[in-house]
Order: sequence, then C-alpha cells, then structure tokens
Amino acid sequence: MKKISSGKVREIYEVDDDKLLLVVSDRISAFDYILPAVIPNKGKVLNQISAFWFDFVKDIIPNHVISTDIKDFPKEFQTPEFEGRSMLVKKLKMLPVECIVRGYITGSGWKSYKENGTVCGIQLPENLQESEKLPKPIFTPSTKAEIGDHDENISFEQVCEKLGEKLATKLRDKTLEVYTKCAEYAASRGVIIADTKFEFGLDEHGELVLGDEVLTPDSSRFWPANDYVVGKSQKSFDKQYMRDWIKSSGYNPETKAPIPEEVIKTTENKYIEAYELITGKKFEG
Repeated sequence: MKKISSGKVREIYEVDDDKLLLVVSDRISAFDYILPAVIPNKGKVLNQISAFWFDFVKDIIPNHVISTDIKDFPKEFQTPEFEGRSMLVKKLKMLPVECIVRGYITGSGWKSYKENGTVCGIQLPENLQESEKLPKPIFTPSTKAEIGDHDENISFEQVCEKLGEKLATKLRDKTLEVYTKCAEYAASRGVIIADTKFEFGLDEHGELVLGDEVLTPDSSRFWPANDYVVGKSQKSFDKQYMRDWIKSSGYNPETKAPIPEEVIKTTENKYIEAYELITGKKFEG
C-alpha cells in the first residue's frame, strides 16, 4: 500500500484513486518539533474523538469518513496495530488554508491583543482579560506550513484572494457554525473549547467537505469548565500541558533528550480524560 504522506502525527496511505487510509500514531509534536516520546493511546484517542465529532456535525457539512471499522479496510490494515487508530476516507482536494476559530482570548491571540488590541487584524473590545470569552467567535485563518516551518496568519481578504470570495465565505461560515455547535455541546459536558482549527477539501463534485481531524486535543484547546478562571492561563486537557512543561523545565526539543515518564503518563491521562468527558464513553483503547 503506497504511503503518500508521513506528518507530525498521521500516516496517509493511498488505497486507490479515490480513497485514503489515515493512521494516527502516538507521536506528539510541540512548537513545530516532533518530540522524542510517544504518548500511549494518543492516536486512538485522536481518531475516536474525530469520528465522534464528524458524526455530530454531519448535518452542517459532509465529511470524508467512509468507515472506522477495521473490517472495511484493505486486508493489509486488518491487523491489531491499526485497530481504533485508523480511518478509511474519501480522497479530497485539500484547501491551502487552516481554518482557525477562537472563542476565547488566549495563546498567540492574547499576545497579539496585548500588543495592539487585535487578533489577526480583527479589532477586539478594550480591556479584555486573558482567557476571557469573546463576544462572538472569530475566524482567524492561517497558511499550511510544511513540517519544520511555521504557519502564517492571514486575513479573510487573503483567503478570498486564494480561493475566491464565494468559497472563502462558505469556509468561514461553516467553520464558525461547526465550532458553535460543538462548543455548546462540549460546555454541557464540562469542557470549554477555547479555540480549534479545521481543514476542508473539495470532493469530486467541487463540494466543500470537512476533512483531516476535528476537535481533538491536538487541534484544539480544551479547558475543564470547573477550573475556569478569567485573567490567567488555564488548566488544559490537550497537549498544552506538554507545551507548558517544555517551557517551565527549560527542555530544548532540538536536543531530543528523553522526556520524563511522569510527564508522558500525565499527558496520556489528559487525552483519555478529554475523550471520556466529550463522548460520555469509557475509553477502551
């Protein structure tokens, strides 16, 4: 089976002219580096959370999922190592834009806001505090960088230049609609989705389709609602814990030095807790 891509976390195999198999590894990346550690069960958590959300928003936009059942995969992939962490999907023409949506002011958005009162050129109200909920979610797209490069924030106008105003507008509107529905649901489960990113593609008919991953702990900031306090950085279910450990410990990802076992285990537990809270199911691996 031809492997056509090996990303920071995912392996992509070409099944035939119109189908791919996505396999989610246990690798973890931070600050654009693939770290020298694997997080047990991480790939399964990411794959199964994505499958949950794809189904949850299928009334808003079609998605690329054909099956997550290993019995439907090519025989080469019907083995235990692929079970739970793989997805058979339709091949799409992926759009060259990361569709980022922010419901809360945090991370690079907070840094930008402190400097000039804007995020990605969008003027925000005065006197917001760190981690505060925005009056309404904002669409802050970026380019897609190659591994080792950094994504670059772009304006909605630049998206229009890349894709045309009609497609760019649909992209923005669907991004905000999917985020809003999912954020409201997650809040009912005790999880705040502070921000996230989506990727979209076009199918063989030129229709917009949701692809890649959806609202996972790798593509989103998940905060526990019962610990949420405006005015500071938040506890997190996602890989922000690993980022924070790297910053506080002085660890240099370039050295590829071993990561302590307790940091790996805590990270694994945060991924599993996010899955169980959001889906309402016990993680079975």
